[in-house]
Amino acid sequence: MADWNSAQYLKFKAQRTQPAVDLAARIDTNPLEIIDIGCGPGNSTRVLKNRFPRARVIGADTSENMLETARRDNPDCEFIRLDAGGDLSEFSGKFDLVFSNACIQWVPEHSALLPSLFSMLKSGGELAVQVPVNFDEPIHKIIERVSSSEKWREKFPNPRIFYTLTESEYFDILSDLTNDFEMWKTIYFHRMPSIDSIIEWYKSTGLKPYLEVLSDAEKADFTNDVKREVEKAYPAQKNGEIIFRFPRLFFIAKRS
Repeated sequence: MADWNSAQYLKFKAQRTQPAVDLAARIDTNPLEIIDIGCGPGNSTRVLKNRFPRARVIGADTSENMLETARRDNPDCEFIRLDAGGDLSEFSGKFDLVFSNACIQWVPEHSALLPSLFSMLKSGGELAVQVPVNFDEPIHKIIERVSSSEKWREKFPNPRIFYTLTESEYFDILSDLTNDFEMWKTIYFHRMPSIDSIIEWYKSTGLKPYLEVLSDAEKADFTNDVKREVEKAYPAQKNGEIIFRFPRLFFIAKRS
């Protein structure tokens, strides 16, 4: 996958950051060594540093573009390039808090990933994760339907794979790791000023794997095909705004 675009991602900084704020607020310990897995442009890392000002906070990501922005905007934090799906053994037992906001959906094999992240914790440390679970929302179904249509399917010989598991599967993985964990789901009702805003949101995430393999002309055509369907699925409210539902799953697991 091509590198991420921090400027595009941050067009909806407040909405993207709120789940990190909500997750960090549920941490009731006082961690001094924190790593933010999939830190992106550093917005979630900033949340952690503000929440735990005495802590050493390290942001980790695979994208140089994201890390460049994160370093520029958060000089009081550290940032490293790290693949969460790779070998994390050098970090075994190093952290009081392993935090990840809207990242692991891009990483395969969660049955191996979560134990690997959990191994980074010190005794008494906590793994705190938020992952989008919006597969049943119209936008996702539309992208899947348009990309697999006769017009477009040959352009996408390798459709995007979604690595997110079911709530039940996460429960079983966590229960194998510890008896001390909790899970919850929140649906965010984002207020969008237009259909174009929803498309812009998804250009940096759900649409990205499709757009990056198309020519400029094809990108515009594909985006317009998606937009036409999105307009039908997301009607405007009385004041002209659009409700953009976004469900997210959270869990916190403590290492005894």
